[in-house]
Amino acid sequence: MNVLVWHVHGSWATSFVHGRHRYLVPVTPDRGPWGLGRARTYPWPERAVEVTPEALARAEVDVVVLQRPEEFELACQWLGRRVGRDVPAIYVEHNTPKGDVPETRHPMADRDDLLLVHVTGFNELFWDSGTTRTTVVEHGVVAPKVEWTGELDRLAVVINEPVRRWRVTGTDLLPRFAALAPLDVFGMGVGGLAERLGLPADRLATHDDVPQELMHAELGRRRAYLHLCRWTSLGLSLIEAMAIGMPVVALATTEAPVAVPPEAGALSTRVGELVGATRRLLDDPQAARRAGAAARRAARERYGLDRFLADWDRLLEEEVCASR
Repeated sequence: MNVLVWHVHGSWATSFVHGRHRYLVPVTPDRGPWGLGRARTYPWPERAVEVTPEALARAEVDVVVLQRPEEFELACQWLGRRVGRDVPAIYVEHNTPKGDVPETRHPMADRDDLLLVHVTGFNELFWDSGTTRTTVVEHGVVAPKVEWTGELDRLAVVINEPVRRWRVTGTDLLPRFAALAPLDVFGMGVGGLAERLGLPADRLATHDDVPQELMHAELGRRRAYLHLCRWTSLGLSLIEAMAIGMPVVALATTEAPVAVPPEAGALSTRVGELVGATRRLLDDPQAARRAGAAARRAARERYGLDRFLADWDRLLEEEVCASR
């Protein structure tokens, strides 16, 4: 099939374009949010091709995969066709609801011209989608090429924009763990984090927008991975850290209790318990190794790329066939 899909969430898109279809990825001269094109920090397969808005008017498109409300009208304009009528449409919701939870209405609620796909069961449960058809396709990750060593008595975190998002991403909790071991925070927009938290540079180091493969290698050298998000969807960086073989210390919120088995490290809504578990992982490298092995098994069994692509193949075929 020819699948029109925007490059929005890098890790999810990387997994998605590893399928057996031809992926048309919009690109604009400024490579802005509506035309980012192919990834530049991770190699994508050649079947993911960049296409300009002008070329889309002449392109054969079998299905449109939307991820932001604005893309619906944009796709109609660029294709010159009615999305959801002339060409089938699927809307992927990556995020937890915001606003008056659990009453938050989804922007695609009460529609009969598309299928709404959630990436976690938690998200499907909490969004009010009205009469719109919904389903869940859980994440899948490209298996990282590195394995955990835990050689550094440091803790790894991956957060995008930790200063702006603050309590949502559990940024305010980081000092409690920095008291145990130095933190390495990877992500976009991490500059100024140590100063904002009042931590010295030897207790928190930031690594801004590191290429994915290099980031994976650096994560794997740290003793454990911290996932302190209060209210976000299941981050692919968490699954990738588990797939590397990292022991995980995670808040038991949103989808994390489904993704992280207790034997993979620690899972709790009590921060004090997580601090104690982190101390044990730092003091006992063998216990950390056992937890990391459990994390790796869980991630690769539930979030393997083959399962993810098979689920998407089945769903795409069903939607395209139903429209004919």
